[in-house]
Amino acid sequence: MAMEANPTLTARAVPFDYTHAMEYLIDVVQDLSLARDLGHVMRIVRHAARMLTGADGASFILRDGDQSFYADEEAIGPLWKGLRLPMRVCISGWVMTNRTPVVIDDIFADSRIQLDAYRPTFVRSLAMVPIRTADPVGAIGNYWSYTYTPTLEQVRILQALADMTAVALENVQLYGSLERRVRERTAALVAENERVHMLSLTDDLTGLFNRRGFMVLAARQLRVARRALGNAWILMADMDGLKPVNDSFGHDAGDKLLCAAARVLRASSRDLDIVARIGGDEFAIFGAGEQSPVGLVERVQGAIELHNMREEKGLKLSISMGLEYCEPTHETSLESMLTRADKAMYAIKGARSGREMRGTWS
Repeated sequence: MAMEANPTLTARAVPFDYTHAMEYLIDVVQDLSLARDLGHVMRIVRHAARMLTGADGASFILRDGDQSFYADEEAIGPLWKGLRLPMRVCISGWVMTNRTPVVIDDIFADSRIQLDAYRPTFVRSLAMVPIRTADPVGAIGNYWSYTYTPTLEQVRILQALADMTAVALENVQLYGSLERRVRERTAALVAENERVHMLSLTDDLTGLFNRRGFMVLAARQLRVARRALGNAWILMADMDGLKPVNDSFGHDAGDKLLCAAARVLRASSRDLDIVARIGGDEFAIFGAGEQSPVGLVERVQGAIELHNMREEKGLKLSISMGLEYCEPTHETSLESMLTRADKAMYAIKGARSGREMRGTWS
């Protein structure tokens, strides 16, 4: 049944129909149940507040510490969107502090109204309700451009909207928390999978790539070099005299020397080069681009000399190296490059055999 108009209602207002308002409110509840963020909730509520009361404007206000934040609005003219006011000086703060609705049919006759803030607006009458009466998190304000006193039923229906808004805000917060947890767990899972994947490609002792990592990553770079018609090369490196070090000083000393070789090779290479320990005392470096691999050999030799100047007499580092340099074609394979580089390395190593490698061991 339609409610009778309030005596102060002007001709511009439409009589309030409680049944129609309740039917509309049910639709609003369904819309709010699907809202997943604050912006969506505010858009639904600001419009519904106007439709339920026939107001000329509505504000969605959030409590921000001891301030009222006028977060959103829908109105026939500008109100206070984006403004933050101390709760003690604005009517929304009064509503939240006292946890009760307020109806003001003449803003110029109420001492709680900060007139300087209202004079630039169209507002002459207002009704405001707290969002959640137990512990208000905000308020919903309705405004009229003429003198108007909303009915008790209108205030109740507006408060019902505010109560449903409180539930919607809690749902948004819960949904956001669940989304964050899902994102965090997904990121953690991706990171862990990446860590496990890298472990499967990494040599435990030296931290370089292992043989599998070398074959996977170098093959990828070789394909890139082939498409770009660039150059590619492999340097094979084999430590000299590791077995005597293990026999004379123990495997811990041998492991220390392997790690030293790994540091020398990594420090002498570019960041994009694939540096790997592919066997017991065998290392490989794959590179592509314009950098000369001959320069790499020189840098490794220089780094070995610096290392040996600092090390004990029995733990000197010596490495035999062989290079395979090519312009990749469709016939070029990583395995064939490795084989040729290995042969070049053993040719150098063989030429040095028969004499004691200077600085290898004593």
